[in-house]
Amino acid sequence: MRATTLRELPHHTRSRPSRLDRHELLLVTAGHGVHMVDFVAQPCRPGTLIWVRPGQVIGYGGQPGLDAILVSWPADLFASLRIGAPALADPFGPTRWQLGGEDGDAIVDEVSQLVVDIGRHDAGGLPPELLGHQLAVLLLRIALLPPEPGADRWETPATGDTTGGVFRRFRSEVERSYTATRRVEDYAARLGCSVRTLTRASLAATGRTAKQLVDDRVALEARRLLAGTSLPVAEVGQRLGFAEPTNFGRFFHREVGCSPGAFRAAVCERPPPGPPPGESALPGPGPSGSGRCGSEQWEPARPGPGQWEPAPAGSMPLRSTPRVPAPRRPPHVEAPRRRVGESPPPPG
Repeated sequence: MRATTLRELPHHTRSRPSRLDRHELLLVTAGHGVHMVDFVAQPCRPGTLIWVRPGQVIGYGGQPGLDAILVSWPADLFASLRIGAPALADPFGPTRWQLGGEDGDAIVDEVSQLVVDIGRHDAGGLPPELLGHQLAVLLLRIALLPPEPGADRWETPATGDTTGGVFRRFRSEVERSYTATRRVEDYAARLGCSVRTLTRASLAATGRTAKQLVDDRVALEARRLLAGTSLPVAEVGQRLGFAEPTNFGRFFHREVGCSPGAFRAAVCERPPPGPPPGESALPGPGPSGSGRCGSEQWEPARPGPGQWEPAPAGSMPLRSTPRVPAPRRPPHVEAPRRRVGESPPPPG
């Protein structure tokens, strides 16, 4: 388990997108800016919490004054410590929350203590099992947070909804098999239902057809590989089931709006400084030909995990701010902590 701050990241890590092989939580502590998660803009201000999962691509914001606490851990951490963590079982969970109220304060306190204890563990003072249980409690608190309005187009429908059950099974099967087949007929056969049933369930859950969702997932993985690896374009296509590079190029252009090479150049060679709120700096999954490549052209982001919503008027900032263990503690992050039931200090 690791803890650091955004400002402490090496320049080469912040200067271009990175595909993570670990989970990472980002809790913004200062400034305003934009992080990109899977090519969707996630505007940030103090109290913004972002969860990036293994395989996703993140572009860290470089706006002046922006800072955040970063806590990361390997995907197999809980299995190695034999700790149950149901919150980790859902790869389709929300990406972004704006913390506030008592629940938000509790999460900030959990992050603060976890960061301090990671420093103590690194110095040989605490066992890894304690950190694992602390992280499990933190993730369970996050799992109890209500989703942001309109935040997640992949949101799991109600448990008692038969159509929702079909969609959840379809979504999981797509995640397992999108590199092997893009035919909806194959997914229907594996799930024991008709193509019509899959399409109806997909439309009810996301507003997109089953075929569109399969192609969205393949296009997303293509963009992840192009942005987060140095694989040749032909090999990216082969990994996604395209025997011929020309077929992959046509598919990518249809789904994203430009060639794979142009997309990679726009992402890796000329990274944008940060798009306006609610917009994506890079072509997103969507209807055919809906995206454009280029760092100067912003495209509206389709509803995606963790889509930003403006804070309600009159909203209050968090009462406390995470602390980073010395000697890496930025002065502006430090805040006094109060025990439960302790009265606040007198004013002045």
